[in-house]
Formats: sequence, structure tokens, C-alpha cells
Amino acid sequence: MAKQRTSFKLKNTASELNTLCRNLKQFGDSLGLTKKCVFQINLALDELFTNIVTYAYMDNADHWIKFALSLENGTIVIRVEDSGIPFDPASVNKPNQANTVEECPVGGLGVQLIRKLVDDVEYRRKGNKN
Repeated sequence: MAKQRTSFKLKNTASELNTLCRNLKQFGDSLGLTKKCVFQINLALDELFTNIVTYAYMDNADHWIKFALSLENGTIVIRVEDSGIPFDPASVNKPNQANTVEECPVGGLGVQLIRKLVDDVEYRRKGNKN
């Protein structure tokens, strides 16, 4: 039977991206997901993880980012938890598509990429956790 759940945690450092990719590939392979599907999940989580590493912490200490992936009623559900500053990706406005690359404001495009790659994004803040 295919592995229906996996979880892991990564330190808040960009060097953990390879571990993220490896864990996602193992989960996708265990479920028989297509390479395209695994690539899209990886791209979305890579962007999210990179944003957390870059912006969520105001100190140089080690922090853990937890990932939980599961297959629930035919849907892949991914939960990401961090103790960084509060940030609701749904609060990011869509960029003006009429702008040229030079005129686009810095930031926000990664969140848009995530929204395009996944069906739904929800945010919750519980205690000191995103």
C-alpha cells in the first residue's frame, strides 16, 4: 500500500532545499504521482520554504520548519508550520499584470506562483505558529 502520510522538519537554511526535494520525491514516488505533479509541489514548497528562510526570522538562530504531507480523499494536503513572524499569503495582492518587469514592485510574485501551482492556500496563526 502507498504511503499516505509523511512528515519532516528542516532548519531555516537554504542548504535544506535538497532535503526538501528528496522528501517530496520519496512521497510522490510512494503514491505514484507523475513527475510533473511532484515538480509542481516541489516548486511551490521551494518558494514557500525560501520565503520563510529569508523573511520569517529576525535573528540568526536555528529554527525548525515542519512539513506534513498526506493523501486525504484523493487530495494531497500539505501543512507547513513555522514560528516566524505572522504572514498570511492570502493578504498579498495580485500584481498588476500590465506592468513591465522593470515596473513591477519587488515581492509578491512568489506567492502568486504558489497560488498558480496549488488548488487552495489557507493560513492560520495559532499561538506563535504560522
